Amino acid sequence: MSNPAQPPVSDAEATVATVEVTIWSLEQTSPADLRPAAVPEGDLRIVRSEVALPEFSRFLYTAVGGDIRWTDRLGMTYEQWREELERPGSETWVAYVNGTPAGYVQLDAQDGGVVEILYFGLIPAFRGRRIGGHLLSYGVERAWDLAKRWPERPPTERVWLHTCSKDGPYAMDNYLRRGFRLFGTKTEVEPDVATPGPWPGAYGA
Repeated sequence: MSNPAQPPVSDAEATVATVEVTIWSLEQTSPADLRPAAVPEGDLRIVRSEVALPEFSRFLYTAVGGDIRWTDRLGMTYEQWREELERPGSETWVAYVNGTPAGYVQLDAQDGGVVEILYFGLIPAFRGRRIGGHLLSYGVERAWDLAKRWPERPPTERVWLHTCSKDGPYAMDNYLRRGFRLFGTKTEVEPDVATPGPWPGAYGA
């Protein structure tokens, strides 16, 4: 029975555009797997964000992923962001170029000595400047030595991540060059949403 208080749904509204997305999972099982990238020239520093600040974490997420349709966390509440950032073994390492945030690596310590690189990327203005390889290398090193900063966590035995066909064109190559190995591939159908940007309309149509 239909609800008379609700207007009928049009065919256009009922049809949601979708896109097929390929997801690749990659891993390292030894610190010796890492093949570090060269350190780029210039004023580049990578600093751990040691204050669990949802406002800053969400800024990084939207600024880095806004043009490649990172949307999975946009609906999270402030409390959900805070709880994630305050988990033992959760770390965010931020790259700064001339004092300006350029990108980040977020680590998530999991059971059994596993560390996931939960998020990694650069703000669009800083891509193509050889920063990404060094930032990823540094983040992987911090994943492998994470237990030194969190004595309650077991030593890291595996570092893993996933990337997908929505990510930048050089993402997979960067992971493979750093010594990651592919261990899983799957395809999903997701809603074809508008590019969210740090705020709606930041990157145009």
